[in-house]
Amino acid sequence: MIGVYDSGAGGLSVWKELVAMMPDEDYIYVGDNAWCPYGEKPVEIIIERAEAITLFLNGKGADIIVIACNTATAAAISHLRRKYSQIQFVGIEPAIKPAALESRTGVVGVLATANTLKAEKYHRTLNRFASGVKVIERVGEGLVEAVESGRDARKALLRCITPMIEEGADAIVLGCTHYPFLSEQIKAISGPAVRIIDPAPAVALRTKSILEMMPPSPRKDKSSGKSVFFTTGTYDSVKRLSLKIKPDLPENSWKGFERI
Repeated sequence: MIGVYDSGAGGLSVWKELVAMMPDEDYIYVGDNAWCPYGEKPVEIIIERAEAITLFLNGKGADIIVIACNTATAAAISHLRRKYSQIQFVGIEPAIKPAALESRTGVVGVLATANTLKAEKYHRTLNRFASGVKVIERVGEGLVEAVESGRDARKALLRCITPMIEEGADAIVLGCTHYPFLSEQIKAISGPAVRIIDPAPAVALRTKSILEMMPPSPRKDKSSGKSVFFTTGTYDSVKRLSLKIKPDLPENSWKGFERI
């Protein structure tokens, strides 16, 4: 059982890659919609939510947990690994390295939440891999809410993307798991010459490698390729986007509200 969680429905962009790479595994997803968005919440709150959801997922049988949220990864993954050493955690962070190494213009854009851009983990990655390029950072104000509600995000994206293009960016790093759901709109603004970099496939590959090294779980003989979804608030966005990704999900996949 692989647990996946996010502040809302954004982590489904990671779940999509996990299912594509490991279709026979079982997944349990938690969207913390009651606390969404995480982007500017105090770190202490994000850690508190991470602990509560970790215990919930582990209680449901997950021995590996994918933190499909850049903000939660930056704020909580080190704490979780220290406190719950029996659980394997996989995090996600902006894919600065490939963007910087492959840039032709020496300019890359990073679109992320405020907390992700402030995080020490992000700045360590920046200093290590992006010292030779110009990085243009933009907080994606209103983008998480647009994805959750299904609203058009073009105006908000124009405010974020236009300065990057004007400065010559040839790559835009998506630093929030909600943002891949806006990829087509981002491409329409940035043009075909700009690469849109989503780290979700790399997260799926890392999860697969960890899973292959783990001993078989005594809790279950074999996987069935089933996914179930819980939310702490309304599950409308989780159901809408998961069905967009995988239209054949059975009706009983969404467990609705769970007080976590």
